[in-house]
Formats: sequence, C-alpha cells, structure tokens
Amino acid sequence: MRTVYLGTSAFAALVLRRLYDSPHTPVLVVSRPDSAVGRGRKLAPPPAVVAARELGIPVHQPSDVNGEESLARIASAQPDVVCVCAYGALITEPLLSRHPILNVHPSLLPRWRGAAPIERAIMAGDEQTGVSIMRLAAGLDSGPVCLQARAAIGAQEDYGALAGRLAELGAELLIRALDERPQCLPQDEASVTYAEKLTAADRRIDPQESAEQQARRVRALSPHIGAYLETADGQRLGVWQARVVDGRLEPVTVQPPGKRPMPYADYLRGRRL
Repeated sequence: MRTVYLGTSAFAALVLRRLYDSPHTPVLVVSRPDSAVGRGRKLAPPPAVVAARELGIPVHQPSDVNGEESLARIASAQPDVVCVCAYGALITEPLLSRHPILNVHPSLLPRWRGAAPIERAIMAGDEQTGVSIMRLAAGLDSGPVCLQARAAIGAQEDYGALAGRLAELGAELLIRALDERPQCLPQDEASVTYAEKLTAADRRIDPQESAEQQARRVRALSPHIGAYLETADGQRLGVWQARVVDGRLEPVTVQPPGKRPMPYADYLRGRRL
C-alpha cells in the first residue's frame, strides 16, 4: 500500500526502518521541527528524520501537522493509508477525516492511553505490556483496535530495552495490518487507564516509596530521561541503574551534577577523599 508516515521519536525511527523494508515503504515522512538538544542546545533533527534521510525518503517538518500546508503536502503524496507512531502532537480535523490513519501505540489498549505508556507500565510494576494497532480517532488513543500482541516485561528491564522490543513488535503488527486490513473493534471504556505525560516530579526518587517502587522508577526513565536522588547537601544525583538489596535501593550507576555517569562505588570513594 502507498503510505505516508508520521513519527518523531527514536521508537518511531525503529518502526520506520522496518516499514521501509516492507511492501509499504512510505513515500513521505512527516515529523516535528528540529529542536535544541544537549548542553550546547544546538538544533538537531528528530530521530525519525535522521532515519528517513538515511533511507532516502522525502521529509516534511511542519510547525502544525494539521495546518493547510501540511494537509496539502500529505494529500499530494496520495497515500492509501497514513501511519502514525509517536508523532508527539495531536492530530485533529480535518486531517483525521482526510485519510485512513493507523496508529502504533505501545500498550495493551485500553490500558495506558496517553503520552508515556512504556514508562508508566514499568513504574506500575506491570508484568506484561504490548502493542496495539488502532484506527486514529478524535479521543486520546480511543480509536478501535485492529491488532494487538503481548510482551512480558523483564524483572530488571529498563525503558531502553523494552522500547526496542516493542518497536520491533509494533513494526511487525503495522505491516501485518497493512497486509491483512483486519477488522477494528471498539475498546472497552470500562477498562481505560491513562499514561500521563512525564513531569519533572516523576524524575525524583521519593524516599517514602518502597525500594521496589524506587527501582522501577529508575528503570522506567533509563536511559532517555533519568531519575535522581536528592543528596544530604541538596544536590541532585542522577541514577541510571539501581538494584534492591536487603529491602533498600542500591544505586549502581550514578551521575553527579556536571559530571559523566560513573559507578556508585567510585562516587562514594570520591566523596570520602
């Protein structure tokens, strides 16, 4: 099928690469504008744009995907289907009605609708998650589901590892949905839960939480965001890896302010000098 692909994140880039190798190679990739990254705050393209350029796919980066310029650019590509994966902005009318739109969502809808389904699943201690292919609708991740597949969450699995597996699974399901055009069924509204957008407060390791909850927070935010501990002198100590030992959180890899990540033992040794 002739497809246009809307995606932005690293997750979206992985799905795009798999879609490229299928019979449904996108003729256009639509992504968010370049943004400032890193300490130098230099403008850099989103991961999906980097992937599209490497694959030789034309790219469009509108300030408003629902604007007239974007609508015209997508229409000119004459897609049979528009595929969406982690685009990062709401898609509204009239784009919603102009083309059939399939969305790749990394959860078992209706559980974890919203912006951070992978992180929230890990934080909640879910033993399994998955990917849903749904037809995009006006509500937040509320459209009918066409395909789903489950995936276990490893006891020590962090966001990076789980997201990679789910991206592979999502690509397989998307290609299958484009091949087979399965029937899409309404979600069970009584079972809805929401994966709220992550905030600065979500990064803080709360000493009132159990050690297991603290460890899940670390895994949910590694390696893309990072959790932190507040030290006795008021500094924020980044925690990239941790484990539970005798009912207490034991950091494994930490990052002091202004420094590179290091083993926690080295950090403690430096504090004693």
